[in-house]
Amino acid sequence: MIAEVREPLPPEPGQPARYDVEYQRNGVRNLLMLCEPKRGIREVLVTTTRTKIDFANAMKHLTESYADADVIRVVLDNLNTHKMASLYEAFAPEEARRIARKLEFHFTPKHGSWLNIAEIEFAVLSNMCLSERIPDEETLTREVAANVALRNAQALPVKWRFTTEDARVKLQRLYPSFST
Repeated sequence: MIAEVREPLPPEPGQPARYDVEYQRNGVRNLLMLCEPKRGIREVLVTTTRTKIDFANAMKHLTESYADADVIRVVLDNLNTHKMASLYEAFAPEEARRIARKLEFHFTPKHGSWLNIAEIEFAVLSNMCLSERIPDEETLTREVAANVALRNAQALPVKWRFTTEDARVKLQRLYPSFST
């Protein structure tokens, strides 16, 4: 979170608003993206840290949000906190087991963040509302919530056009096949 040190100069005719290069650091926050691409909805959780406990709490929140689902398939990148073991560090064994039974993790390739819809959603969020200086957590939470509400109201599903054949070509150097 970054705050202005001096008030920006307002725009004038033929002149855009001007901002000082100097700023004040006000800490950082972590954003956890939960999205359901086929329905075109997303949720962003703002946390003060990026730990296994934060991840476990997000997974618990996910299972509560989809309480009627038998299985929740979660596509993840390879961050060190994205493990079932995180549930057991955060919760009692019975609770961790209950949550883990509902989740099915699928990991994107190590250098394949472009395959992760959440990463694409982060790019959209960043371009739409995080490119400005955000001074505090309240402003961050408000800006993110407004963006999520706007995007969810549109409920545009992701039209995934990357086929299995495309993947075999694009990822061949990462996953070569050996024929005998």
